[in-house]
Order: sequence, then C-alpha cells, then structure tokens
Amino acid sequence: MTALIGHLALQSRDRRECTQESCRSAVPIRRRVFRELKMHMPLLVAIVVFGLAATGCSRPPDLVGVDNAKVPVASVQGASHEKIFIMTTREASEVVGALFSAERAPELGLASVEVSIPPNHVSGKIERPKRLPPDPRTEFAVVDPLIYRDDAAFISQLNVELLKRPAGQREILLFVHGYNTTTSDAILRLGQFVKDTGFTGVPVLFTWASAARTSRYVYDLNSALVARSKLKVMDDILLRTRVDRVNILAHSMGTFLTMEGLVDMELSGRLRARGKIDTVILASPDIDIDLFRTQVELLPRAVRDKIYVLVSQDDYALRASRIVAGGVPRVGATDAEALYGLGITVIDLSQIEDSAAGSHGKFSGSPEVVQLISRGLDASPNIGGGRAPGLAELLVNVPIRIVGN
Repeated sequence: MTALIGHLALQSRDRRECTQESCRSAVPIRRRVFRELKMHMPLLVAIVVFGLAATGCSRPPDLVGVDNAKVPVASVQGASHEKIFIMTTREASEVVGALFSAERAPELGLASVEVSIPPNHVSGKIERPKRLPPDPRTEFAVVDPLIYRDDAAFISQLNVELLKRPAGQREILLFVHGYNTTTSDAILRLGQFVKDTGFTGVPVLFTWASAARTSRYVYDLNSALVARSKLKVMDDILLRTRVDRVNILAHSMGTFLTMEGLVDMELSGRLRARGKIDTVILASPDIDIDLFRTQVELLPRAVRDKIYVLVSQDDYALRASRIVAGGVPRVGATDAEALYGLGITVIDLSQIEDSAAGSHGKFSGSPEVVQLISRGLDASPNIGGGRAPGLAELLVNVPIRIVGN
C-alpha cells in the first residue's frame, strides 16, 4: 500500500515532464493505482476505526507494581482493594509496570496482584493515571505483584481467598479479555468490574498474548488460537481448588477463545464431567456469526442454557472487524433475532447510551449493564435463576431487550 501511494505521488510530481504520448500511457497506470487504493480503502478505514474505538488516544502507561512513595496505596483511607489472580500465556517482562509482555510463552504463567480503587471512583469508569506513579487517592493503582513458581503455590493462595467465603459461596469470576489489550488494561478492567458489580467471589484473569496494537489484529487472533491449548491446563488447576462455581466473563476476541475452549472440552469429553461452570457471559463477541452457530451447536443443551450473549448494533469496533473479516457479520453487532433458535439467551444493549467505555465496552462501562450483571451473578445458579423470563424480571425500566429460547 505504501508503495502504491509513493508511486502515485511520483507520477503527480513528474506530470509536467511527460510528453503528450507518455502522458496518455500514464493515465491507465494512474487509474489502476486509484482502483487499488479504492479496493483497499475499506481495510484502511477499518484500521483507523479500530484505533479510535479500541484506544481513543495514546495508551496510558503500564502500572503493575508501581506504588507512590509519597502517597503509598496502604495509606489511603476509603480506597478499596481487590486481589486478582492471573493465568497467562504471555512471557514475563522486565519493563517497569508491564509484568507480562506481548510475546507468547510456551508454558502457562501464574501470578497475582492487588488492585487499589480510589475513594472517588465512579461506576463504569477506570480512573487511570496518565503518568507514573499513580495517585491512589484519585486513581487506580496495581501493587504487590507476585509470580508463583508452580501450580501448587498458586492453588494454595487461591484457596486461602476462597476459604474466606462461606461454603456454597466460593465462586470464581474468570475474565478473558479481548483484542488490543495489555496486562495492565486487563487487570484494571477486571478490578473495576468486580468493584462495580460487588462480586463477592475471587476474580481470576486469563490474559493471553495480545500485541496491544491496533494494526496487529491477525497476531492477536493467532495468539488467541495459541492460547486455546492452555485452557485445559487452566481448567485442571481451577478444579484442584476449593471452588464451588466458576462464572466466565469473556469480551470481544476473548469470546472466540472461550467458545473454542468450550468446544474442545466437549469434543474431548471433559466438559460433561465438569460441573463447576455456572454462567458464561459473552460480551461483544468478535466471532464470525456462522462459526458461532457451529460452535454453539456442538455444545450440549445444559451448557447452552448457561450462555448469555451481550450484543449491540452500534458497536463500531465490531463494524470495523467485519470489514477486516471480509464482510461477515460479527456476533456482537448483529440483530439479536439472528441468534434465535440456538438455545442461548441474547441480551440486546443497543439502546444503552451511558457507557464510559464506548459501544464496544458496555458490559463494564455502562452502570445500568454492570448492575444487571451484578444482580444476575447474585442470583446464581444461572443469571436470573433460570432462562429469559427470570432475567426479564431484572430489567424493569432498563432499555434492554431479551431474546431467549
């Protein structure tokens, strides 16, 4: 593409020097160049839209393990704290604030951090510092990073947190992030979501090797596929804990990874033997709609009953993804009716307009949606205690439409 644009500029510069005959021969060449530009314009537009939808502006600094020497996290009264456990397919990083890089690791990494949420926090927002160190009086901070040497150490510490909850309420919320996401991005989003929903279980982040760059969509997609094989390892680790139930929340490209993992487990006979999965929430799924239908059909009815898909037809990021994917609709931006008959529940958020995280992040950026999910998780097992009719009771005066069967 750069070569085409350079060629076009060169021809424009040399236009005065060409003879009448050579100019006539140059016209078809210029026309071909313009046709090439026109043909690639949707992809260029998609890249620009992805950048605006996913990042808005330059990304703020990574902040894992960066405390404020003048105002330490531990000194701030009124701040709340969430301990988050991490499972990752990223390589470790020596870069200040990063913890893990965008490179793919051969083995599953295990860690934990503590997220500090400021007293002035507003639901749906992440008060993220634009420079380091963070001011924990008014901004999020992430401190006390710990890397576990093996599964046993990780399980031991996870059990310490689970056993702080009464029997029957020892739940895990497993968050699988989406495209264009750093480790810091994912930690902050999960911390904000747990705080705003009031989730009382233990949050666990699965962070895969996203490049966290708008232009590397294909790298992220392949990283998600690479991470798929580690889902079985992760499942084995979680089942060795004292957990009663596991709720899965996946966003964007993370929903693709989640569905692929569920299908793999079903085909290997592992899914039916696991009775821990309680609810699967797929927020803004960046999945080819035809692929999604195939994935769902491979899952047993008992699992499909637990799947809730959050869609919004104004999702600009997924409109761009559709262009990159050759025009095939993405599940998260489709009409809810198009998913009718799959045995899942679809929640249409198209009329929600109060999201601080944009149209692609309504699951966490809209206080209304956050509270809906909160009440749903409180009503476990399964959101609303059942299918769409139970969920509908939670939606009085909320502009959300439910399609379920």
